[in-house]
Amino acid sequence: MRTELSYSPLSRIETELLAVTAVDTQTGTGPDARPAPELLTGDGALKSAAAQVLASGEFKAGANETLLLHAPAGIRARRLLIVGLGKQARATMHSVRNAAGTAVRFTKPRGIRELVFALPEAEFLPPGPCSRATVEGAFVGDFDPDTYRSDRQDLSVQTFTVAAPGANTSAVDSGFREGVIVGESQNFARTLVNEPGNKLTPAEFGRRAAAMAKEAGLQCEVHSTEKIKELKMGAFWSVAQGSEEPPALIVLRYEPEGVQDGPILGLVGKGITFDTGGISIKPSDNMEKMKYDMAGGAAMIGAMRAIALLKPKVRVVSIVCATENMPDGKAQKPGDVQTAMPLSADKPGKTIEIINTDAEGRLVLADGLTYARQLGATHLINAATLTGAIGVALGTHNAGAFSNDDETYAKFQGALETSGEKFWRMPLGDEYAEMIKSDIGDIKNTGGSRYGGAITAAEFLHVFAEDTPWIHLDIAGMAWIDENRSYVARGPSGVAVRSILEWVRSYGG
Repeated sequence: MRTELSYSPLSRIETELLAVTAVDTQTGTGPDARPAPELLTGDGALKSAAAQVLASGEFKAGANETLLLHAPAGIRARRLLIVGLGKQARATMHSVRNAAGTAVRFTKPRGIRELVFALPEAEFLPPGPCSRATVEGAFVGDFDPDTYRSDRQDLSVQTFTVAAPGANTSAVDSGFREGVIVGESQNFARTLVNEPGNKLTPAEFGRRAAAMAKEAGLQCEVHSTEKIKELKMGAFWSVAQGSEEPPALIVLRYEPEGVQDGPILGLVGKGITFDTGGISIKPSDNMEKMKYDMAGGAAMIGAMRAIALLKPKVRVVSIVCATENMPDGKAQKPGDVQTAMPLSADKPGKTIEIINTDAEGRLVLADGLTYARQLGATHLINAATLTGAIGVALGTHNAGAFSNDDETYAKFQGALETSGEKFWRMPLGDEYAEMIKSDIGDIKNTGGSRYGGAITAAEFLHVFAEDTPWIHLDIAGMAWIDENRSYVARGPSGVAVRSILEWVRSYGG
């Protein structure tokens, strides 16, 4: 999708489709209250073209509600699409992001290949952030998961133009450029998650990460079995040993010029390219979705792409532990005891009693977190489709977040204001840590109860983060979208890419 900027008056822009936003300005309550839609534009010709239909009550400006006008009088666009942002008091740049996605998805099936989206003209919606959010929403909306359909038709919007007449050009330009980078990076992560397990093997995952790194200017190393054993990554290897596909240890580094001190941020992702559950095999229903079990690793790789291109002044290292979890004759068994990677030669690795081989993500993350610390990370963030329990707790509209450090989490909370993604902080505590203590080893890989399962999983990771400031993102409930929405297709969401990026930027501008 080609993206462009225009500062021309909206009514003079010649295009197949011009989209403009509207809000409901009605503030009263009670039986006589009626929606009061208002276009967010100062262009008199557009207001005149839409006046009659807005006055009719047919369009209420609800969030992502659409209304299409053909051959609108007084403007050069052949169609005018009005997209609602909802109540004015609740309209934000995140509403604009979804509206842009809605406009793109409205456009695609109608054979229209060019779209101009007018930035809202309103004091409560600053043009710079809205410019970025608009472009992000357009890229997110343009993605479809039908990669391998033999009858696939390319319905992508070929040209998406952000129109901002009268706006601060510097702010709009900056937001626009960032939006392109972030939107493309989120879709890069979604493309990885969408790949089936027979196509995106751990080795292929490593190859695609390396190709991206070369293009974006990141340092990259991709290792396999020999290096994993050399590092004594016993937890990671315990998952990989049951698969014929060799594992991949993906290491990406971002070293900004002139930065030689300060924090080193460690980004660690779960990269299970297909999860059968191992010997503790999953039910067959919906197992096909387990190709998405590397979404945490994909989020880290997508975030690293955006970091490399936006160039914050902070050092970053990212570790993705990629493997399949298969029930081969060599696979680990419930009751086995594994030894995780040691942090140093004089500090032995923790021993882990395997209760359930389907609790494998925390095993690969354990060694990933330790390796990030060994490489110098002073602050950690990990992302994983770790537990079904987080979906039970929070549903599909918030992902879970855990942290051992309030200051570090405060930066992440601030990042959400820009990313627009929804995370809810969950508790940690000694009571939950007690549930994963083992009689035969140091810890167990499950708490033995379905109650509090997301928290005991987080406490397992906490053992390996120790006192290093750390955030754990459990994205299992939000990494895959089961139904089409007006602004995004069903399939991989790319959740956490934007939030991880903004957390990193909070340390380095």
